[in-house]
Amino acid sequence: MSRPAGKVPSFEALLNPTLRALHALGGSGSIHEIVDSIVRDIGLPAEVTDVPHGKGTQTEVEYRAAWARNYLKNYGLIENSDRGIWALTAEGIRTTEVDPRQVVREIHRKHRMARDRPTEAEPVAATAESAAPRSWQEELIEVLLQLEPSAFERLCQRVLREAGFLEVEVTRRSGDGGIDGYGTIRIGGLISFNVLFQSKRYRGSIGPEVVRDFRGAMVGRADKGLVITTGSFTREARREATRDGAPPIDLIDGELLAEKLKELRLGVGVKMVESVEIDSAWFSTL
Repeated sequence: MSRPAGKVPSFEALLNPTLRALHALGGSGSIHEIVDSIVRDIGLPAEVTDVPHGKGTQTEVEYRAAWARNYLKNYGLIENSDRGIWALTAEGIRTTEVDPRQVVREIHRKHRMARDRPTEAEPVAATAESAAPRSWQEELIEVLLQLEPSAFERLCQRVLREAGFLEVEVTRRSGDGGIDGYGTIRIGGLISFNVLFQSKRYRGSIGPEVVRDFRGAMVGRADKGLVITTGSFTREARREATRDGAPPIDLIDGELLAEKLKELRLGVGVKMVESVEIDSAWFSTL
């Protein structure tokens, strides 16, 4: 019996589905929108889409889709903003399909030229693995996973406070349906919403049953729900969180949590590199 990971399409096989996804999304989309569109396009089952990639928060499909986006970007067909939105370039708008082998050859050629030493192209899978150093997000998640559960709850409390929530409290009560705390968010200084949150210091993917149980515990007690985790959420969990006719629940996965900690400068520092340029023409005016 083959392992589910073996059924995950290679990143080359995701090049054209990525292009189709962006065309279907109107030319731009978030990472989750693109991956969801790819999964629907190819018809991947849950046992494949939920295969984790290593010890990080990504699934194997998300990891390989990221490489597909990277190759298409270097090929000049897509681009991304600082806010994580990917979009078709002018050339990408005119392109609906590519030859994956040609894309890979061209990117490898560019890499060889950049290194200024011609070498034979390595197998694509090996190239992708070797070119992927551990990201700061993955390092941060590993740190968070070492926290005691109560410390992680306090971190989530601090994040919500820094993000503008009022009266954020950690309940520390057992048998409360997974509710770890509550707070109030005020929109525009006028309208307030009560929010219950659940914090899960977790490695791996969270399924829809967690979302359903949390929603059941919050009914009649709050306007909104928020689940914060160091892991990730399955596609079924995300679908359950926004199911029609049910109170919506916002999901914060490890990647988004890491970005928020960076934005709020909570345990994450950003160093700016000074660049000094000499204006020779200025000296000639003396």
